[in-house]
Amino acid sequence: MFENLNDRLNNIFKKLKGHGKLTEKNIEDGLKEVRMALLEADVHYKVVKKFIASVKDRALGQEVLASLTPGQQVVKVVNEELTVLMGQENEELRIAGPTPIPVMLIGLQGSGKTTSAGKLAKLLRTKGRKPYLVPADVYRPAAIDQLQKIGNEINLPVFPSTVKMDPVDICIQARERAAQENCDTLIIDTAGRLHLDDTLMNELKRIKKAVSPSDILLVADAMTGQDAVNIAKSFDDTLDLGGILLTKMDGDARGGAALSIKAITGKPIKFLGIGEKLNDIEAFHPERMASRILGMGDVLTLIEKAQSVVDEKKALELEEKLRKSQFTLEDFRDQMVQIRKMGSLTDIIGMIPGLGNLKQMKNMEVDDRELVRIEAIINSMTRQERYQPNVINGSRRKRIARGSGTNVQDVNRLLKNYSQVMKMIKKFNKGGMRSLRGLMPF
Repeated sequence: MFENLNDRLNNIFKKLKGHGKLTEKNIEDGLKEVRMALLEADVHYKVVKKFIASVKDRALGQEVLASLTPGQQVVKVVNEELTVLMGQENEELRIAGPTPIPVMLIGLQGSGKTTSAGKLAKLLRTKGRKPYLVPADVYRPAAIDQLQKIGNEINLPVFPSTVKMDPVDICIQARERAAQENCDTLIIDTAGRLHLDDTLMNELKRIKKAVSPSDILLVADAMTGQDAVNIAKSFDDTLDLGGILLTKMDGDARGGAALSIKAITGKPIKFLGIGEKLNDIEAFHPERMASRILGMGDVLTLIEKAQSVVDEKKALELEEKLRKSQFTLEDFRDQMVQIRKMGSLTDIIGMIPGLGNLKQMKNMEVDDRELVRIEAIINSMTRQERYQPNVINGSRRKRIARGSGTNVQDVNRLLKNYSQVMKMIKKFNKGGMRSLRGLMPF
C-alpha cells in the first residue's frame, strides 16, 4: 500500500533534513520532487496543484523557516496537508432510521462488491449489528451463489433471490424478511456493469427510491487509479453517494485514487479492502493513512487489529506463563495464529513507526507462508513434544517433518528459534521485569 510513494517521499525528505538550515530554494526544489512523486502515484493533477500550493505557503512561512528543525517541520506540514486532502477524520457508515436499515453497495463489475458486502456485514456484526445480506444482482447467477456462500461462511442470513425476480422486488421483500428475522441492517449487493450506462443507473435509482437507503457506498477498485475517481464522480452525480469503499488497497503501490477521490468528489472514503479474506476490511482514517504514506507507521490501527483478535483471558494466562518461564510450543503456535488473523506481516511491519523504512526491512522478503509452516510443524507434534521439546530427537524430527509437509531443516529452525525465545524470557525474568506482556505481539 503506497509503497512507491512512500519510498519517493522519504528520499525527498531525507535530502531536506540533510540541509540543516533550509532556504526558499531548498524548499521549492523539494516540493518540485514531491509534485512529481504525487503525479507518478496517479494523483489527480488538480489535487496535486492545490496540495503543493498549500504546503509551499506554510513551508515558506515562519512556521518552518524559523524552526530549530526545519526539515522535520516540512514533514509535519506535509503530514497535516495530506490528512486534510483525504478528509481529516474518519466518517462512519450512516445507519439511522427505522430498522431494518438499508445500505446499498454499488459499483462496476470486478470492483469487489459481493465480497465487500460480506466483509462489511461481518464488520458490522462485531459492532453489535445484525446484518442481512441481499443479492440484488439478477444478471449474474454467480453473484447470487457467491453471496449465499459468503453468508454460510460467516453464519449470516441471506435473502433467497433468483434470477427471475425484479431487483426492486428483491429489496422490498428482503426488508420484510429481515424484519421477521430480527435483523437490523440490510446490506444490498446491487448489479454492476462493465461500464456505466443508463439501464444500470435507472435500476439503481429505482432501488434507492423503493427502500430509501441510509447510506450508499460506491465499491471502487483502488488499482484503477484516476478511473476510480471518475467513476465515483459519475455515480455521485446520479445517486448522491454517502461514501466510498476502496478495494484492492493491498495491491495498490501508488495510491492515486485514495489521495484524489475526496478532493474531486467531496465524498469520503469510509472503508478500505486490504485483502481477499472476509476479515480484510478496515475503517479509513485520513490521519493514520497520512502517517503510513510518510513511513511514520500506524500504531492505532495496529492496536485495534490486535484487540480484535486477542482473547483477554488468554492474554492474562500467557502473561502468567511468561513470568514463570512456562511458554510452550503450543503457546508459540497460538501466537502465530493470532498474528495471522491480524493480516499480512508486511502490513504489520508497515504499521510499526520507523520499522518499515529501515533499509534491512525493505530488502527483507516477508513470507506469510512461514507462519503457516510453523503452525503445521507444531500441529504435527505430540502433546509431550509441544510441552517438552527436549525429547525431540532425530527420528522424531523426521516424523514431524513428514507429517507437516516440511523438511528436517524447517523443524530444526523452529526449535532453534523457540530455544532463543525461551532464553530471552528467562533473561528478562532474572532481571525482575514487572510485566512480560510486551515481549509478545499482544
